[in-house]
Amino acid sequence: MATLTNDEVDVAVVGLGWTGSLMSIELAQAGLKVRAFERGEDRRNADFSYPKPADQYAYGVRNKIMLAPKDGALTVRHNLQGTALPTRQWGAFVPGTGVGGSGLHWTGVLIRPTPTDLKLKTYADQAYAPGVLPADMQIQDYPFTWEEIEPFLDRFDKICGLSGNTGNLGGQIMVGGDPLEGPRSSPFPLPALEDTLNNTMFAQAARTLGYHPFPNPSANVSRAWKNPYGNQIAPCNYCGFCSKYPCLNYSKASPQTAVLDALKRMDNFDYRVNANVLRVELHPDGKTARGITYIDGQGNEVFQPARIVVLAAFQFVNVRLMLLSGIGKPYDPISGEGVIGRNYAYLSVGDTTLFFKGRRFNPFATAGATGQMFNDISPGNFDGPGLGIIGGAKIHSSQATGAPIGTALPAGTPQWGQAWKEGMQDWYGHSMKVSISTGCMSYRGHYVDLDPTYKDPWGQPLLRITFDWKPNELKLQQYLRGIVRDITRELGPDSYSENFLGMDDHWDITKYVSTHNVGGAVMGDSPRTSALNRYLQSWDVHNVFVPGGNAFPQNFQANPTALIGALTLFSAQAIKDQYLKNPGPLVQA
Repeated sequence: MATLTNDEVDVAVVGLGWTGSLMSIELAQAGLKVRAFERGEDRRNADFSYPKPADQYAYGVRNKIMLAPKDGALTVRHNLQGTALPTRQWGAFVPGTGVGGSGLHWTGVLIRPTPTDLKLKTYADQAYAPGVLPADMQIQDYPFTWEEIEPFLDRFDKICGLSGNTGNLGGQIMVGGDPLEGPRSSPFPLPALEDTLNNTMFAQAARTLGYHPFPNPSANVSRAWKNPYGNQIAPCNYCGFCSKYPCLNYSKASPQTAVLDALKRMDNFDYRVNANVLRVELHPDGKTARGITYIDGQGNEVFQPARIVVLAAFQFVNVRLMLLSGIGKPYDPISGEGVIGRNYAYLSVGDTTLFFKGRRFNPFATAGATGQMFNDISPGNFDGPGLGIIGGAKIHSSQATGAPIGTALPAGTPQWGQAWKEGMQDWYGHSMKVSISTGCMSYRGHYVDLDPTYKDPWGQPLLRITFDWKPNELKLQQYLRGIVRDITRELGPDSYSENFLGMDDHWDITKYVSTHNVGGAVMGDSPRTSALNRYLQSWDVHNVFVPGGNAFPQNFQANPTALIGALTLFSAQAIKDQYLKNPGPLVQA
């Protein structure tokens, strides 16, 4: 294996998905020489756009544009006493790879957290009596206020061409939007997507029961949109191929449609693909990084000198690189000391499928984010303290695709053969779902570390996840099941089937839930309980910044992409305004 050295750059960015592309363009616009490194292959809009077909088996079943487990496996166990085993195929989550990362195949729901979500520890301390919440729960506040982060949420909305109805404009409640959202500084850039039949039925039932439904905020844009970087995003044509698919029509905001076309035209930016980053290289004192080492497409080991390193890969990849590079102290769940790996969190989902023989929903005419939701069951909006649970849920009816594989059929229908075909003829287009996506708290025993047994092809240990459902999250599921049953009764289907977690259930890594993994290198006010400061800067190595879901101290009920984008822009602004003028810690420990 040859050892090579590249020319020095100002910024080395690891990963070229949402966070990597945003950080790259913001720092390149400041005049810095930026080079990004992507483990997977190059991916351009032209590789997928119309008239190329949307192949459900290739993308939706065989995960054509996802990371192969052999290239990014990890190990999983439920508790400290369990034996961690490696993933052989993806199940509960499906991380992306290649240029665009998970931002290429996401569904496009772009909903913000609430102000209470950002200050959850403060809320819990005020609202819950001592002893109500479990002693091993490790929730934390985000180290900024709503007023500080909202301008960056607003900017990311405009980068994506967010489509939806405004609910709270500067404190004024608006008809048709979410009255419980945090105040917005400006309205949604574009109007909401068109409603489908299930949306209108769900919204009417929810209003009848006293809830406040609103259209899913969507990055599948409803109108043509030119964003702040000058990129043009086309209006959605409701083909339904969004989640797990690249957009055929340039209509879903992604790194490709929203950022990369402008970024690639900049002379001070370039990127390398098929570049597997092994570690961040530190100076002898361990206080600053001097660059990264990666394996290129020809198998050479290459050193990239850089003044600033940005770890902008997927959540668990960022954490693993910090552990492999010796950045920060690894977390020990026994002593509670250390921070790298701390506060891993996931989320849970559940749903009821409602069957109506006399209604046709036309599921083939939809967008990934088509749907209605309500946010009434989120922290501070319902009696969580009285129920003895913390967290919340996005309750929604979303018509995301009409692809035939995986179409819901009534209980007892065979899953293959002639009887399955007959069931499809009878029931395709005659069902809708009412679903939940819940928050997930962080706990002392939920964390990630380096596996002591299994290694990758370069001899480095895999990442190990220790996680299982806790009583708080299971009790929340049961409470939400009752709400969904009320909505189901109001809708009056011919029949229905349920899929919710029971109080004895364990986390099942084999069944898809969501790719909303968070934590492991969290942000906070203290290096004792967080890996990163408020600007996503490592407390220990000041020229390393780590944007991504890894920074979340726990998971809230909303989809994470809006806050991930805003945090990246917030961090980039601090680098430009403060760090470049005076390199060093931006927050004193």
